[in-house]
Amino acid sequence: MSGKGMFSFFKKKKGEPEAETPAQAVPNPDLSAPEPVQSAPVQSEKKSIFQHIKDGLKKTRNQLGEKIVQLFPGLRKIDESLLEELEEILISTDLGFPTTQMILEKIRKNKGQDLDAVTLKKRLQAEIEAILNQVPRPVIPLDEAPSIFLVVGVNGVGKTTTIGKLAHHWKEQGKRVLICAADTFRAAAREQLEVWSKRAGADIEIKENSNDPAAVVYDALERVKAEKQDILIIDTAGRLHNNPNLMNELAKVKRVITREFPNGPHRVFLILDAITGQNALQQAKQFVEKVGVTDLVITKLDGTAKGGVAVAIANELSLPIQFIGVGEQMDQLLPFDAASFSESLIGGSA
Repeated sequence: MSGKGMFSFFKKKKGEPEAETPAQAVPNPDLSAPEPVQSAPVQSEKKSIFQHIKDGLKKTRNQLGEKIVQLFPGLRKIDESLLEELEEILISTDLGFPTTQMILEKIRKNKGQDLDAVTLKKRLQAEIEAILNQVPRPVIPLDEAPSIFLVVGVNGVGKTTTIGKLAHHWKEQGKRVLICAADTFRAAAREQLEVWSKRAGADIEIKENSNDPAAVVYDALERVKAEKQDILIIDTAGRLHNNPNLMNELAKVKRVITREFPNGPHRVFLILDAITGQNALQQAKQFVEKVGVTDLVITKLDGTAKGGVAVAIANELSLPIQFIGVGEQMDQLLPFDAASFSESLIGGSA
């Protein structure tokens, strides 16, 4: 995804108040080195997306920042006591044990040094950004003609709203988008998706009297060919990750896609709810094993103080986060950016 396409989605609408423009602290991995000079952001759009992420992660940042400040009446030496207290704080944000230990091992290398809360926050920010950047984040293909995206996840994670927001995001980039309502199990699923497709300005394929998701997908694929649509987003039933029958049905849908478009689906997006914390990680492991997930979308980060789960999932599954949801509005599904996310999660000042 180009920088232009990524940020055009978040341009300020007429009549909206100006967003704050926080100074973006530069991580300082070396605790003994002086702080580098801060550089000004290059674009106003960058400030806008940063502010969106910062606002969305407020609950996690407030909890994490407050607890870190409480550790420091002033300067404090890095010792095992401090590391144990920090471990408890990080795990409380659902960073998870393996990810927390990775961070602590890096900080332990500076054992014996004195530091304050601001310095520690900057170090944590740098370590989290480094972890997130270990996972390659491929550009989403938008020029495959059509690009076919399969969307999976359990009920209640925000799958339907995410599909609507994805459609809106790509419509804003001038793409012709078709949504396929292949969730034939849940009552009112098609009606809800139709509402979101209208909000997004996207077309929709619905098969009213069919209980066969694969048949609905086939019709959508034929329509994509005939109408030369750019993007096809396929909704699926909110499957329980441990339900073999529903997982088999999803495999059938993938076979239909591959038969018509051998390179499809081009991406399989797994939608996860940040509020469920470590349960989201367990769901993800099952879907990765049985469905072949390629990318993650983490929703509802604005509704939890455990936003660290996004880092844990990306780290433990080595899967890229492509989008994060930080609110209900159309412009609150954001392309993921590791630097902005890390700074928003930790906060750079006491």
